Amino acid sequence: MATSTTKAPAGGEPSGPPPKKDGEGTARRRGALLHRLDVRGAPYAFVAPFFVVFAAFSFYPLVYTSWISLHRVELATLDVMEWVAFDNYVDLWNDSRFWNALANTLTIGVISTVPQLLMALGLAHLLNYRMRASLFFRVASLVPYATSVAAAALVFTMIFERDFGMINWALGAVGVDPVNWEADKWPAQVAISTIVIWRWTGYNALLYLAAMQAIPAERYEAAAIDGASRWKQFTHVTVPGIRSTIVFTIVLSTIGATQLFGEPLIFGQGPNGVTGGADNQYQTLGLLLYEEGWKNYQMGRSATVAWAMFLLLVLVFVAQRLIKRLRSRTS
Repeated sequence: MATSTTKAPAGGEPSGPPPKKDGEGTARRRGALLHRLDVRGAPYAFVAPFFVVFAAFSFYPLVYTSWISLHRVELATLDVMEWVAFDNYVDLWNDSRFWNALANTLTIGVISTVPQLLMALGLAHLLNYRMRASLFFRVASLVPYATSVAAAALVFTMIFERDFGMINWALGAVGVDPVNWEADKWPAQVAISTIVIWRWTGYNALLYLAAMQAIPAERYEAAAIDGASRWKQFTHVTVPGIRSTIVFTIVLSTIGATQLFGEPLIFGQGPNGVTGGADNQYQTLGLLLYEEGWKNYQMGRSATVAWAMFLLLVLVFVAQRLIKRLRSRTS
């Protein structure tokens, strides 16, 4: 059999496309690499301005506050500082007002946070069903959150007023003696917690509702086929499906409880608002910070209270992470 051969054209050069030069291949690889870097670096380009703003408005005040806490500084002469090292922290540790404010912050935080999140979870579960005027109820649940803390605290202060308040009027109608909500420790903390619950329940309910609507409907259908009741569907499908959102609201509520300030301040109706009552019966860490800085004019001690609040939050989050790790290991 004869075989065909391809003859080279005149000049002795082979036919076909010309070979690629090394420079062209390097340029293409470099262009592909730059394109890949542009795609991967785009998120960092968008996130970088946030960290710049964080450094300017958060990191710097944090460092400056820590520096002030190591000095004796008065409000009238902020430029005059006397180095005292950790004396402010030692004095705060030995101050009974600090421990009283810490205990009040914890108790008010528990009294307000636990019922608030439970009520928000139940409200979100009801709003998750198909019902008439559901949009109206969802918007209405945000009204307390949109109301200013000053207006809410003033209204609830009148409701809990000792002589002419609506609560004592209702208690008197059933034969219960009037309660001095502002002067007694536990009634005052319950009243303040009621304001917090009223303001934040609807907000947390909408967060839970958004998380519930992201749960696939197939999970509920499978649970119904297996014979699960509405309650079992709620506990075995809904709650596990929104666990991350529940943790998020717990973190937000913990931060809010630690920084509680406006509600007890207005509830005191005057000078007692700053001190948390005549006997400091509902003074929180936020009120103690304000009292030290803007009533006693001791900005160094006020900054020390602020750092104590920050360290308290850090301890809470570290404890939460340790508990989560222990649970994951045991499971």
